[in-house]
Amino acid sequence: MKKQARFPYQFFVVAFAWSWLVWLPLVLASVGILPIGKDLLSALTVPAIIVGAFGPAAGTFYCLKTYHAKGAIRQYLRGLLDFRLGWRAWLLPILVLGGSTWIAWMLPELWGEPRVDMLLPSLWAFPPYVLFTILLGGGQEELGWRGYILDPMEARLGAWLGNLVLGVIWACWHLPLYFIQGSTQTFMPFAGFVLQTIGYSWFHAYVRQASGKRTWAGLISHGWANAFVPLFPTVVMVAGAAQPRYWIWVSLTFVIGLMTMALSGTRLQRRMRHLAASSAK
Repeated sequence: MKKQARFPYQFFVVAFAWSWLVWLPLVLASVGILPIGKDLLSALTVPAIIVGAFGPAAGTFYCLKTYHAKGAIRQYLRGLLDFRLGWRAWLLPILVLGGSTWIAWMLPELWGEPRVDMLLPSLWAFPPYVLFTILLGGGQEELGWRGYILDPMEARLGAWLGNLVLGVIWACWHLPLYFIQGSTQTFMPFAGFVLQTIGYSWFHAYVRQASGKRTWAGLISHGWANAFVPLFPTVVMVAGAAQPRYWIWVSLTFVIGLMTMALSGTRLQRRMRHLAASSAK
């Protein structure tokens, strides 16, 4: 796949346009501008959020068609059939993100916060829910964020700053969800959400790098991150709630992102020193 000659800014234009236009009717209905009944709005919310979340994928395919040589889309799709991710890409999202979400869920009980019950109907619902989040419940965003635009961002700004900027953009892309009735984001402080998306951006980038930059690593890491949310709830669905679990969760996510990026940088430095030593022999 031929590398683009210039930075593909249109990726963000298409991604935001697709998602925000799909979500706009829900926003207008939620604030009372568009006359949609509450029952209909409730029925439309989840399907519309899912469709809107394909905005980054739309941006990817637009740029592959516009910036790259013929056959780029075919090559990209062929890469989606490669599941040779390595053990770190398969296990780290489960162990690290599952552990941090569980800690944020349980820790406030030590100072008297009441437990927030699991939102899934049973533990048996968790395996199919994981598959859902990987394919349709947020994981599909990674067809664009890590699957395409990350490499140009890192090439332009470096790994640390490129992922930080991408994390902020990623958070802003979610802004319409803050105005949609029934969206989880309406209960999440936006400052904390930015902290979380930056941490996730660093962590998902590390997982993708560990997989050999395979797109599925991003989908799986993002999917597991979202799947743990109803299993170990950290957000109290009450307007104005203090959300101590949420702030613990996003802080842990940010720190985990910092640690994985530092680890990635250390490994890269070791690899470069090893290559330099080998060349000197």
